[in-house]
Amino acid sequence: MTAFPRPLAVIFDMDGTLVDNMRFHSEAWVSLSRKLGVEATAERFEREFAGKKNEEILPLLLGRPLPAEELARLSLEKEIHYRTIYTPHLALMRGAEAFIARLQGAHLRLAVATASPTENRQLVLDGLGIRSTFARVVGAEEVVHGKPAPDIFLAAARGLGVEPAACVVFEDALNGIRAARAAGMLAVGITSTTPPELLREAGAHWTAPDFASLPPELEALLLDGKGASR
Repeated sequence: MTAFPRPLAVIFDMDGTLVDNMRFHSEAWVSLSRKLGVEATAERFEREFAGKKNEEILPLLLGRPLPAEELARLSLEKEIHYRTIYTPHLALMRGAEAFIARLQGAHLRLAVATASPTENRQLVLDGLGIRSTFARVVGAEEVVHGKPAPDIFLAAARGLGVEPAACVVFEDALNGIRAARAAGMLAVGITSTTPPELLREAGAHWTAPDFASLPPELEALLLDGKGASR
């Protein structure tokens, strides 16, 4: 059993973690894929592409390099479709509001690290009125590589002024869990899109369906300062 010291910071992925919206992203990707003559399933986007930057996803999807103008045009088309279908359903993940308030009460530093573009971050963080909750919001445009590379989580840690080992990451995607572990951080898998066993295989230390059902030992580690073991 490994004992963990109490973390100083918590970093949240956004899509599929703070909000349960990945099915809307997948629907928009599948729609675009079919328009482009490519057969792709929602499962492929959730398991293989989630956490990557759009400029990484589109060449993989189409099997060829894309010029900047085409990348921008297709990315914009997909994101507009996503925002159109998701906006009426905008809501925090179950238990997130209360959990974040408890983290603030425990004086932990909070950040968001997401591959979502600016307009999508505005929809969620400003639409739900939670942007001021986070000391740092890191987007895909600030890093070279999307998840599973650790870049975005390392940038969040630097922005919070803490060492990576002092951070806990909440993620729903396999690439996100891999990125958190590559960054040297503790990882919690939210099972909104991926089964717990796959998240654990990817490296998650704990898993939970939402923020209202977190493992007691994880809550103790974060909120009470008790060294949890795993």
